[in-house]
Amino acid sequence: MLDDRARLLLKALVERYIADGQPVGSRTLSKASGLELSPATIRNVMSDLEELGLIVSPHTSAGRIPTARGYRLFVDTMLTTQRDQFSAGSGMSAPRLAPDQPQKVLSNAAHMLSNLSQFVGVVMAPRRSSVFRHIEFLRLSEKRFLVIIVSPDGDVQNRVIFTEADYTQSQLVEAANFLNSHYAGMAIEEVRERLQHEVEALRGEIATLMQAAVNVSSEAIESRDEVVISGERNLLAVSDFSGDMGSLRKLFDLFEQKAQLMRLLDVSSRAEGVRIYIGGESQVIPYQELSVVTAPYEVDGQVVGTLGVIGPMRMPYEKMIQIVDITSKLVSTALSHSK
Repeated sequence: MLDDRARLLLKALVERYIADGQPVGSRTLSKASGLELSPATIRNVMSDLEELGLIVSPHTSAGRIPTARGYRLFVDTMLTTQRDQFSAGSGMSAPRLAPDQPQKVLSNAAHMLSNLSQFVGVVMAPRRSSVFRHIEFLRLSEKRFLVIIVSPDGDVQNRVIFTEADYTQSQLVEAANFLNSHYAGMAIEEVRERLQHEVEALRGEIATLMQAAVNVSSEAIESRDEVVISGERNLLAVSDFSGDMGSLRKLFDLFEQKAQLMRLLDVSSRAEGVRIYIGGESQVIPYQELSVVTAPYEVDGQVVGTLGVIGPMRMPYEKMIQIVDITSKLVSTALSHSK
């Protein structure tokens, strides 16, 4: 679509605008591109690029800025990421985490993405399993008990339950032992169904306790955070957003509700490698001001979730690709080793 001269000028314009945030004029573009072209020639090429919808001239300036379409062409055909060099000098290292704390791996990854990008880091938690590996009861006070549920991946959930009857600690141990010996490794829903059929074989008071525990275990598993978000406040410092409180409110609503983010990250998890959505083109996050860079992560070779960076359309894409790509590999390694 473009000759070499036009491609070089577009590349130089996008890179300069990403770096400076100011519309790029023909004189600046001549210096940035390294091409010995007259200002008139450069203006003609810029006019052609504008007709193609790759750049646009803001009302307040004679310079040009890239459009979403211009960024897309730049990202697809003009980026050359040097991941090894970045990794060596980035200061990024595998998270130092206890092997039984996968949720902290995800939280750490979201903070890492946010800190390195200075934008918003997001991590979609692995698709939840409702299977439990171990359950315990602890008596807190009369008719008030703590249920501790451990998932196969080591995630621990605690919930307090209140019962009509009181139970001794020995009764709690008896109920936990029964659940662990008969139902460990099953999905909570299956345990609930089997308990209903087998309740007659159990002592009534213990059956009631186990039913309550199974119900609260299901609620605990369903309530785990599906998306971990870090660094929303970074957007307050982005000049592209800081002058438009309406846009900022929409963005913070997006992070608060999380549903749209979940859909985007779920779609991204079915793709290989780094994906880039520019200026609302995902159709899932319909904000023209935003771009999203995502990558899936794995556990033992199987894709289980997605992570990424959300920031302004004017972001340093090469750096973001490297940050997201390396973080996905670190998370994959940390979670696989924690199994």
